Amino acid sequence: MILTCGLDEAGRGPLAGPVSAGAVILPEDFPFEILNDSKKMTEKKREAAEKLIKEKACWAVSFVDEKKIDEINILQASMLAMKNAYDEMLKKLPLWLKKNNFNLSEKIEITAIADGTKCPEVLCSVRCEPKADGKYSEVMAASILAKVARDRLMLEYDKKYPEYGYAKHKGYPTKAHREVCRKIGPSPIQRLSFKF
Repeated sequence: MILTCGLDEAGRGPLAGPVSAGAVILPEDFPFEILNDSKKMTEKKREAAEKLIKEKACWAVSFVDEKKIDEINILQASMLAMKNAYDEMLKKLPLWLKKNNFNLSEKIEITAIADGTKCPEVLCSVRCEPKADGKYSEVMAASILAKVARDRLMLEYDKKYPEYGYAKHKGYPTKAHREVCRKIGPSPIQRLSFKF
């Protein structure tokens, strides 16, 4: 039996905070119609989808923080976040298979699809495809988990550093974000290798 794992990241473009990634294997009876590219969904729809994904799928989310991004660059950090999410998801797989009544005597193979033009180094066959988050349910699900998790974390950072407005822009390079960085300096979660 071949299972498909979707991999995607959120937060490559921001000037602050971590990059996140999701890894998801969906069951056959999942309500696939609720999924879409996370960027095309409302916050409410993403959160409703996240709840169902977490209930029904085998999944994991991973973060790579701004210090590591500065150290290895954003592309490598995105690959690392996807690899870590995949590794975490793999740890949950045996229990998920058992819970979902898979035939455990049958050989199970995983194949992964990653959004983008570069593949993370995961322990299965993996292919990458630009805009995969708009084509494949598993990648859509991974993109939803990554985005919701990162947005939620940025709201926590907003409480710690309210002057930076992270609740509004989630660290993305808006005019207001750039201006506050120039005016009062970078926040403790700023990506210092990014130009602001």
